[in-house]
Amino acid sequence: MTSDIAIARAARIAPIATIAAKLDLKEAALHPYGRYIAKLDMEAAEEWAGRANGKLILVTAISPTPAGEGKTTTTVGLGDGLSHLGRRSAVCLREPSLGPCFGMKGGAAGGGHAQVVPMEQINLHFTGDFHAITAAHNLLAAMLDNHIHWGNGLGIDVRRIVWRRVVDINDRALRDNVVALGGVANGFPRQSGFDITVSSEIMAVFCLARDIEDLQARLGRMVVAYRYDKTPVTADDLMATGAMTVLLKDAFAPNLVQTLEGTPAFVHGGPFANIAHGCNSRMATETALKLADYVVTEAGFGADLGAEKFFDIKCRIAGLAPDVVVLVATVRALKMHGGVDRTELGRENLPALAAGLVNLERHLANLRRYNVPVVVAINHFGTDTEAELQLILTECAQKFKVEAYVCRHWAHGSRGITDLAQAVLDKADGDKGAFQLLYPDAMPLLEKIRTVAQNIYGAADINASEKIRASLAQMEAQGFGHLPVCIAKTQYSFSTEPTLRGAPSGHIVPIREVRLSAGAGFVVVICGDIMTMPGLPRHPAAEHIYLDAHGDVQGLF
Repeated sequence: MTSDIAIARAARIAPIATIAAKLDLKEAALHPYGRYIAKLDMEAAEEWAGRANGKLILVTAISPTPAGEGKTTTTVGLGDGLSHLGRRSAVCLREPSLGPCFGMKGGAAGGGHAQVVPMEQINLHFTGDFHAITAAHNLLAAMLDNHIHWGNGLGIDVRRIVWRRVVDINDRALRDNVVALGGVANGFPRQSGFDITVSSEIMAVFCLARDIEDLQARLGRMVVAYRYDKTPVTADDLMATGAMTVLLKDAFAPNLVQTLEGTPAFVHGGPFANIAHGCNSRMATETALKLADYVVTEAGFGADLGAEKFFDIKCRIAGLAPDVVVLVATVRALKMHGGVDRTELGRENLPALAAGLVNLERHLANLRRYNVPVVVAINHFGTDTEAELQLILTECAQKFKVEAYVCRHWAHGSRGITDLAQAVLDKADGDKGAFQLLYPDAMPLLEKIRTVAQNIYGAADINASEKIRASLAQMEAQGFGHLPVCIAKTQYSFSTEPTLRGAPSGHIVPIREVRLSAGAGFVVVICGDIMTMPGLPRHPAAEHIYLDAHGDVQGLF
């Protein structure tokens, strides 16, 4: 089997100006990063600001398993499929984090004949956006500690500093540490730690800001610590906002690349969906909607995390309303949800597949709560049997009352996904009801958490200590009660126990911590054992990534 990187390297990539022309973008609107990558000049945005928005299509998935679902691959393939049908389409994706690229994934730019390119640059440093976010975040941390060192004029309670540092590498040894050891010259020692860059509030701010002025305002509102009277201290209070904005100015412009078939692709921003809100930047999405007639985007991990946050956070804040949702499933993953071990996935197992379909059913029911048309994409693998595919198609048609299509875009590109693309067009252009959110702004924060847990996760209730309840009450007293909630939990299960596959119900969701993201505009709710700094697996992908004798990158996949 040809590897993803070999397919990408063999492709004939068009100059980025040629791709931009498909969206009526002139070369003057581009800031090229080499021949095949460009950032848009946002000063040229007035040229398209008055255009009507295109249709917005969200791609999400069933609960992920080690068997793979191919959500990004399907997003790219669907964009190509719409282009193949003669529509002006664009794809919007998150930028890959170096953490999973060197950890579990080894790359995150799609796969097979449904990839965004240049794959190597996108998976590695790309245009440096994540480095800019890391630098801005750590600058604020440095200015906070420096303020305390030089007299603490703001009266910060050093026991209530909530701003940690970040790095875009999985490093479990940095989760908890003590900073400022070594004497008076190095500041005041305190316990702190690192998170991964994609969980930084600056990443969330970056991805939810409307424009550069909104970016600066949101950065200024970020809470970094509390005074002895428990009033918040912000980035504005530390006079760090201007410098952070300067660091982020160039990164904030959307990145334009292309798929293997030449469909324009905006790859920009990258918060994780299991610990953040899991969507590409609002700036890229809104720009794409002005330039293309159909925009295909994705939300991270399963629909219980990515799609819920896309709807209840991104769409709420940006005023977006998706026209269609595509729910991606695979035979292999559904068999795992039905109890099959990963080593046995290549064998036909209809009973296990039937049992695993409860996961698909639960996600469909959840998506329908938002009153958006849904289509199922069965991402085809070579080990799938006709009987297994037919079982899913039959259950979807007869029991779940949803259209489902077998998609072979990994192997055949746009030609393998035209049936799904046509179904998406029909639904996007057809009549539909009004998009609705899961909960109103006015609902108390604790009830918002309970609503997500019960209605999306199938939980009986939540477990929140008096300390958690007091923290939420304090946020409401400070004027943050209207914010949506961003649940951080395992992506592998509807519960907080990653080994509970299928569709567990009646469980309790334990809340370990709540964090105010005043700049991003949501409250982070950390549940179960989820970590905001992942660790590397026993055999990380980094062990197999190297430069060959010709200077080419090998091991990305």
